[in-house]
Amino acid sequence: MTPPCLLSHCSSHCLSRRRLGRGAGAVFPLLLAGLASPVGANPVVVPLVEPTAAPLAAPTASPWAGSLELYGFVPFRSQGTIDVGLRSTEFDADLDTVLDHLQFAASARGSVEYQRLGFQSDLYWVSLGGYAARSGPRGFSQVSADVDTSIGIYDFALRYRFGDRESALGQPGDFSVIPYAGVRLIDADLNVSTDLQLFRFQRSRDRRLDGTWVQALLGTQASVFVAPRLRLFGRADVGGFGTDGATNLSGNAQVGLGYAIGNTTDLNVSWRYLGISLDNGQGGRDDRGYTTVQNGVELGLKFFF
Repeated sequence: MTPPCLLSHCSSHCLSRRRLGRGAGAVFPLLLAGLASPVGANPVVVPLVEPTAAPLAAPTASPWAGSLELYGFVPFRSQGTIDVGLRSTEFDADLDTVLDHLQFAASARGSVEYQRLGFQSDLYWVSLGGYAARSGPRGFSQVSADVDTSIGIYDFALRYRFGDRESALGQPGDFSVIPYAGVRLIDADLNVSTDLQLFRFQRSRDRRLDGTWVQALLGTQASVFVAPRLRLFGRADVGGFGTDGATNLSGNAQVGLGYAIGNTTDLNVSWRYLGISLDNGQGGRDDRGYTTVQNGVELGLKFFF
């Protein structure tokens, strides 16, 4: 049997060890902190850093883009011939004549593209009524005539873009080159009225040429920025092929400047040449043909989407 004094001594010794253990557990981290800091240094305060949200990714540009241009072609001079049977009618209209006899005109261009491949169209229709011309048998003297013309030119083509996407604003040197290929439809309705008067004899006669010509179309258009709001642009195309002695040709050439009047809108001013030569190649009384050359200024308002 263990003496009471020994039991008491053991209990006191065990209690002291428990208290020492608890004290050491509390003091030990403080000792480590003291050892980690130089003597006499201020206490190290670690600020709380709140987690920050990840930066938002920049929105990706849509692969789709489009444009719409409302334009008007104002030819300073329009020359040509209308052949119906054995008679040929020559006309030469200046700007005043065109404006005085203009009955209606409408024209627009549009395009849509996905990434670099796209589709474009150009729709042009003009009607002039009652302007003066000279008409008569080929190789003989001609008499006065009145000419009514309604001409529609409709282009539809696939395209592929090289360079930068078309826009109203850009950096100097930004450019695009867009070749295209498709089909052109020319719808013509031409009427020539002649009055022949000799002494008391008077005779009036109307001759008409109407039809639709279908042409293969090849062309290209290009633009380059020379300032953030100013760009130089141009286009050229040719349509049609002649077969079996017939003539079925047309072409455009255009060069101009575009100035941004907004972030998505351009004001375009250009010089344009338009030529058309159509003939069925039959000759004689069955001959039907129309030829015209026009050049002047084109004004347009172009919207980019």
